Amino acid sequence: MAASAPPRAGDEATSAKKERLRRPWTLQRKLIATVVSITSFILVLVAVATSAILAGVLEAQLDSDVKAARQSVDFVRGYIVLGQSAEEILQQQQPRRPGYFLAVGTSTTDPSAAVVDEDGDVVPLTAAQIEEIDKSLSTQHGQFVVTVEDLGTYRIEGVPVGGNAFAIVGLSRAGVSATMTRMLTTIALLTVGGLILLTVATAWTIRVGLAPLRAVADTADRVSNLKLDQGAVSITERVPDAEADPRTEVGRVGAALNSLLDHVDESLTARQRNEERMRAFVADASHELRTPLASIRGYSELSLKALGRALRQAETPDAGTIETTESSLERIQAQSLRMTSLVEDLLLLARLDEGQELVYGSVDLTRLAIDAVGDIRTTAAEHDWVLEVGEEPVTIAGDAGRLQQVITNLLANARTHTPAGTVVTVRVAREGSNAVLIVHDDGPGVDPAIKDELFERFSRADRSRARQTGGTGLGLSIARAIVDAHGGSIHVDSAPGDTTFEVRLPARPTDAA
Repeated sequence: MAASAPPRAGDEATSAKKERLRRPWTLQRKLIATVVSITSFILVLVAVATSAILAGVLEAQLDSDVKAARQSVDFVRGYIVLGQSAEEILQQQQPRRPGYFLAVGTSTTDPSAAVVDEDGDVVPLTAAQIEEIDKSLSTQHGQFVVTVEDLGTYRIEGVPVGGNAFAIVGLSRAGVSATMTRMLTTIALLTVGGLILLTVATAWTIRVGLAPLRAVADTADRVSNLKLDQGAVSITERVPDAEADPRTEVGRVGAALNSLLDHVDESLTARQRNEERMRAFVADASHELRTPLASIRGYSELSLKALGRALRQAETPDAGTIETTESSLERIQAQSLRMTSLVEDLLLLARLDEGQELVYGSVDLTRLAIDAVGDIRTTAAEHDWVLEVGEEPVTIAGDAGRLQQVITNLLANARTHTPAGTVVTVRVAREGSNAVLIVHDDGPGVDPAIKDELFERFSRADRSRARQTGGTGLGLSIARAIVDAHGGSIHVDSAPGDTTFEVRLPARPTDAA
């Protein structure tokens, strides 16, 4: 099978760009974009309307000026009759108006044209320029607009002279164009500057206006990071009063969240009281049950001893009756031992929950592991027990008796749930400021269906009512409670042939007395 090609840098950049495009806009960005877009549209409409109106006014004023120039052109009649050109006529005109256009001619002479530039100098038009103007005039009526190459655009109008002569006068449109250019430039600069100012002002206003929502979000984030699933809890996080003013729309959200947090805090307090009452009940019930169970156990042992003496003294005992009585008493004793163990475990868990069970001292974790492995080797010889410890002892601050119980429970768990011949390795080491205890086996592993709840109370690998293995299901939960009380952690990694329970304990817990 061919190997897939690695992703190219261009593809990654494209994917990143698409991801940015798909990213939803924030409310602040939407509001700014909406306000700026609508304002921009209005300003553009105003600019277009203003430009159109001003252009119309300027063109009308230019038309009036052209008509005035047309009415004052009678002085050229004599010059035309004398055969003078437009340049010569304009040279004699005083004062000369910049931007003035004049074209003259007769039916027997070629037309001539000239304009007055911005400096008041007369500039004659070439034959090519005159020809281009003639072509443009043939397609227009009334007042004409012609463009003279290199000289600009002019609005012109014919003047009746009489006879076979003609004259055309006009004015340059440069003033109109310059005015429109200045106006459009001014409008564009003012529009851009206004939009920038509007964007900044809108962003600041919206940011200030949405500050209560950000305060609500920050408060919700902090509350979501609180551990509310166990122990004494209290929600002290609140939206600041300045951001929770119920007189404003956004402030009502903060006020509503504060009310919700008050309600949740009261509910958590009630839950804590209920849990404390439940733990007290379990502790009291366990304590009270120990007395009758001890009595049952004592009387069953006494009855068994009495039965034994009766058997030894009787000459002809009834074998069936004796066997039945002895079996019943043994079952009573076994069940009383089982109930006693269960009550002791429940009482231990209740006391650990209340933080009343641990007695701290210097603990040699290496010695505890050695003793535990030595003890279990004598009771579970069918397993292969391996101990790995360093030359230096691993000493921590803790409760020796409870830590011994953790190791014993983990070894008992490995013995119970692995077949004969399984290799169980116990390792003790120090890693930094932590002591690490590892129990590893090459057995069948933990069922994935119960792995997530393995350390929960009454969790068993064999869930059937007629289970053949396992105890009360409290061993691993007791181990976790003891480790948690020491400020440590316990977890399991399991696969067929490779199961590891790892316990990490701090060298000196922060809550150690």
